[in-house]
Amino acid sequence: MIDPHLAGRLDFQHRLPTLAPLPPGRHPLGLFEQRDALLVVPPQVDPRRPTPLMTLFHGGGGSAEKILPMMERRALERGFLLLVPQSLFPTWDIVIAGNGPDRERLDRALTEVACRFMLDPSRMAFAGHSDGGSYTLSLGLTNGHIVTHMVVSSAGFMSVQLQAGAPRIFLSHGTRDEQIPIDRSARVHAARLREAGYDLTYVEHDGPHAWREDMAERAAAFFGE
Repeated sequence: MIDPHLAGRLDFQHRLPTLAPLPPGRHPLGLFEQRDALLVVPPQVDPRRPTPLMTLFHGGGGSAEKILPMMERRALERGFLLLVPQSLFPTWDIVIAGNGPDRERLDRALTEVACRFMLDPSRMAFAGHSDGGSYTLSLGLTNGHIVTHMVVSSAGFMSVQLQAGAPRIFLSHGTRDEQIPIDRSARVHAARLREAGYDLTYVEHDGPHAWREDMAERAAAFFGE
């Protein structure tokens, strides 16, 4: 039997908050000396009421600061918490060698947020672009017992050894993507996800390897449905 942790299974469980909530704004969580996770808290969040949480994963060679513009404004407008972890190395561990320190760091970050805010179990999203999209596909399907929505932009691959739950998926990719051609990525992923019975919204757009404002807006609306 495969070790669930090596397959990417998270230990996170929903709980009642035990720590003081963070005020509105952008906050480093103070969990790691290097490449700490950030949390965006909208002003309208009531820590005593269930609040949606989106976890956003950056691309290869990226950072929280680089990927934040994809969803920060939308989180502030729509009132969902936005957690932005950072890979320990230039990209996510699953891309380099397999699930390891990044899965452990993600578990700690999710637990820290849950200790400060009452999270809505029916609105928990993983989202990401490029390598972050691949990480979303892989960990989202592996942890569908807690992940309810997935937002995937320009992903290259998905590596799933254990499946759980049935998260809804918004998958987008540019037809002019030269870095990760659509024929060997999104179109293959979409076919496999549909065959497996997932609730999939699949969108192809006329663009290169980059996330787009219109796709991010549609994805945020999808998360709010």
